[in-house]
Amino acid sequence: MLMDRIIKVLTFRREVYAEVERDTEFTNTAWLLVVVVSLLAQIGKFSSFGFGAFGKWLIAAIVGTILAVLGFAVGCMVISAVGKALFRAEVSFEEMVRTLGLAYVWNIIGVFGILAAVAPALACVLTPVIIIAAIVGLVSWLFAAKEALDLDWGPTAITLIIGWIVTFVITLIASPILGLLGLTAA
Repeated sequence: MLMDRIIKVLTFRREVYAEVERDTEFTNTAWLLVVVVSLLAQIGKFSSFGFGAFGKWLIAAIVGTILAVLGFAVGCMVISAVGKALFRAEVSFEEMVRTLGLAYVWNIIGVFGILAAVAPALACVLTPVIIIAAIVGLVSWLFAAKEALDLDWGPTAITLIIGWIVTFVITLIASPILGLLGLTAA
């Protein structure tokens, strides 16, 4: 059933978000999906460390995964709160986690970054693919949030933009801390 839902996300079948919004048993699966996809995306950053820095890369992958999951949680909280406060959306944090957690699968494309460690010339091809996947992932989040928030497109977009800005600010604050720890690639 999970693979069927992931395929629906990757083939742009929006009805899957309504399905997971109502499926309260999917909450833990959504969290697990976010953790696994975050870890795989962090693994894809191996090429930025090179083969000689495996220990540093491993620590950065773990710290990066933790920060990605925390960022996801904060994003879900902010998006839920903004939707409720500004647009009177009837949404719970868990509904947001389920829908956005499923949409998070687009981040798995980041794992292909490891190919650049094997063949650096592939970085020229992989970078545009990863950027396109990130854009498609944002669109997927828009569809997922619209379903969870039950708002029109405009208020949904405003709510997401505010959530992304807050998450971006948290990333800006965390980046220097990681840099001081020698984990800048995380």
